[in-house]
Amino acid sequence: MDIFQSVIIGVIEGFTEFLPISSTGHMIVAAKFLGLPQSVAIKAYEVIIQFAAILAVMVLYRDKLTLKHKTLWSKVLVAFIPLLIVGYILKDFVKSLFDPNFVAVMFIIGGVAFLIIEYFYDEKRVRVRSVEEFSYKDAFITGLFQLLSLIPGTSRAGSTISGDLIIRISRKAAAEFSFLLAIPVMGAVTAYDLLKHYRDLMQGDLTAYGVGFIVAFVVAYITIKLFLSFISKFSFVPFGIYRIIFGAFLLYIYS
Repeated sequence: MDIFQSVIIGVIEGFTEFLPISSTGHMIVAAKFLGLPQSVAIKAYEVIIQFAAILAVMVLYRDKLTLKHKTLWSKVLVAFIPLLIVGYILKDFVKSLFDPNFVAVMFIIGGVAFLIIEYFYDEKRVRVRSVEEFSYKDAFITGLFQLLSLIPGTSRAGSTISGDLIIRISRKAAAEFSFLLAIPVMGAVTAYDLLKHYRDLMQGDLTAYGVGFIVAFVVAYITIKLFLSFISKFSFVPFGIYRIIFGAFLLYIYS
C-alpha cells in the first residue's frame, strides 16, 4: 500500500465511521477499485485509522472525559456490555456473513428502515434531548439496538441512532450518544486487533500509516462536526436514500 492508497482509505474511514451509512461497504468498494487485497498489512492499517477515528471523538468530547461526567459514562458502559458479550460469542459467525452481496442487501434494508423510522418520527414527542438526559434503561435499549451492527453492512451508528429515534430520543442526542459509545466499542476492537496484528504493523510502510492516521483523524473530526450541524436542521432521510442507492450500486458491481 502506497501513500496515495493510504490517504484514500483514511478519508473513507474518517468520513464513514460515524455516519449511519456503514464504513464496511465503502471499504469493500475502495479496496476493489484500488486493487488492495485483504492482506494482513491492510488489516493492520485499519487498526491505525480506527484509532485515529476514536481519537477524533475523544478530542471533540474532551470536556466530557472527566469524573464530573461519571454518571454519563456509566450509562455508556451499560450500552456497551450487550455488544461486548454477544459480539465475543458470535465473532466467528459474524465473520461468516461477510460477503459483498450480503452487505449490499443490508445497506438497502437499513436505508428503507431509516425512511420508515423518519416517516413516523415526531419531534414534538421527543422525551430526551441531550445525552445527559439518557436513563440507564435508554442506554441499555441503545445497547440492544447496537447488536444489529454485528450484521455486516448494518452500521453501528445507524443501528444505535435509528433505535434511539424509535424510543423518542432527539436526533442530536442519539448521534452524540452514538459517538460516545464508539469510544469503548471501537477502543476494544482496536485494542484486540492491535494485539493480533502488531507484528504486521512493524513490517508495514510506517510513513503511509502515519499519513493515513492524520488524514483519518482530520476527516473524522470535521465529519462529526458537520454531521451534528446537519442533523440539527435536517432529518436522516438523505442517509436512508443514500444507503439504498449505494446498496444497489454494490449489488451491480458484484453481480
